[in-house]
Order: sequence, then C-alpha cells, then structure tokens
Amino acid sequence: MKPLHIETPLIESRPLSAAAERAVWLKMEALQPPGSFKLRGIGRACQEYARAGAARFISSSGGNAGIAVAYAGRQLGRPVTVVVPETTSDHAKALLRQEAAEVIVHGPSWQEANAHAQSLMGEGDAFLHPFDNELLWDGHATMIDEVARTGWRPDAVVVSVGGGGLMCGVVEGLRRNGWADVPVVAVETHGADSLAQSIAAGHRVELPGITSVATSLGARQVCARAFEFAAAHPVVSVVVSDGEAVQACLGFLDDHRVLVEPACGASLALAYRRHAALQPFEKVLVIVCGGATATVETLQAWSSQFGG
Repeated sequence: MKPLHIETPLIESRPLSAAAERAVWLKMEALQPPGSFKLRGIGRACQEYARAGAARFISSSGGNAGIAVAYAGRQLGRPVTVVVPETTSDHAKALLRQEAAEVIVHGPSWQEANAHAQSLMGEGDAFLHPFDNELLWDGHATMIDEVARTGWRPDAVVVSVGGGGLMCGVVEGLRRNGWADVPVVAVETHGADSLAQSIAAGHRVELPGITSVATSLGARQVCARAFEFAAAHPVVSVVVSDGEAVQACLGFLDDHRVLVEPACGASLALAYRRHAALQPFEKVLVIVCGGATATVETLQAWSSQFGG
C-alpha cells in the first residue's frame, strides 16, 4: 500500500549555515500534507489498523498528532474521533474539523483527554497514541531512509523532543541505515524539558505541568524507549528558552517562507544562535518537524511577550 506521507525535500540552508558557521541541511517535514512529521508514523499505524479491520480511529491530541490521525482517517475512509483538552486552541479544533474529525473537548490537560478517549474505545476501534507506539517510530524512521538514499551523510541530527516519538524514529532510522555512530542532538524548551530532567536524574521524570508555549513538546514524561535511547545512542540534550524558539520561528519564516511552531523553532534556534552543541560537527541535519497550530499572530504576540 502506498504510504500516506510524502517524500519531503532535503535542502541546504544558506541562511542557517551562515548563522551557524557550518553546513546546515533541512529535512522539510513541515511540508507534509497535515503540516508535520507526525503523518509518517501515524499514517503507517492507521494503514496497519485499517488492514486489520479497524472501523474507527480514536486519538487524544489537540495538536499535530490528532490532525495527522484525522487526515489519515479521511484518506482511508474511516471516521475519526479526537478528544482534546480544554486548553486546545480554536484554530487547532478548526483544523481537526477541516479533516472531518469529530472533536470532543474534555479535561484540563492531555492526561484527562487521553483517559476519556480510551474510555470511548469499542469493538472495531483503534487507538492512536501521539508518540508511544512502535509503528509510529518505524514510520518516522523513513525520513532518515530518504536522507540516506541521497548519499549525503550528516555528522549529527538535530531533533525536537516532546514525548520522544520523533527521536525514537530518527534513532531507528540511523541504526537501520548503518549510521548508529551519528549523534542526535535532542532539543527541548524550558518548561517542557522532561528528557533533560530525566537524563540528569538517571530515571524518567514526570513534570508536574507544562509551562512552555511550545505545547507540542508538552509531554510531562518521555516514553520509555526515548529514555533508553538517550543512554544507548550518542545523544546530546539541549534546552532552549521559549523566546529563542519563537525568534527562530520568525527568522525561519523570513528565510524560508515556511511557518513552523515553537516546538520546531527549538531545534532551529541552535543554528540561529550558533549553539555550542553544534561546535563538534561540520555537517548538521535539522529535522524541520513543522507544526500546524501556530499562526503568525500568535508568534508575534509571543515575541512581544518575550521581548523580541
């Protein structure tokens, strides 16, 4: 069966290379039809569940994962129900309904929305977790397969980390292409830095809440597989400020005419800020993971809030 995701461009960024003083290449996942990398893994999972006879897809994300499930369901002719927390923006809910999903608002945070979504499961339903699923990781790994096919090999891969699904997919992709020695630079924002805190503590830490504006990184605890990879694979953990992430989004909009969320801006900020974590590497691949729920107006408002 043909995948639901598209093969995205791999481009060298002259603006980011100049800012970082090293070759910066971009895997443009923001160009996936629903606006983020999530379609790779979620599309793969939805196709598997549909093949196994699933009649309906249920998800619990008010962000990019939910939008990807809704898109996949529409493409596969399956109804989709997405349970979102009360904090979900009207813009995000409109994007979900645009993909013909049923939207249910429940609870103050993702945890409550997730519990309610699972309570709705009936015979013939399939549940799509936003990040903790081997099918998702296998699908996300295809972006590294595409890079490998070009013959270009990075010295490091920069990824944003929320629940860790993207990081798991990237590490899996590196390993299956013989690049197990290529480090991953794992980037989070202050207030959504569950991986960094877990690495420092030596065990998985659950944050009491998410205070970052990068809500797409808003998993209070990374999945167990991501934490395992942090020890088993060369991983460099970096935490940036919300302000740095937002400014990177605005800079990227000017430089590449593509709008991304602060969750993605966190990774881009390393190049724009010539971060020390990039110093050992000559050729850097940044996963431009995208994000569909930010608007120019919200980015500008955050920029003013953070003194940008």
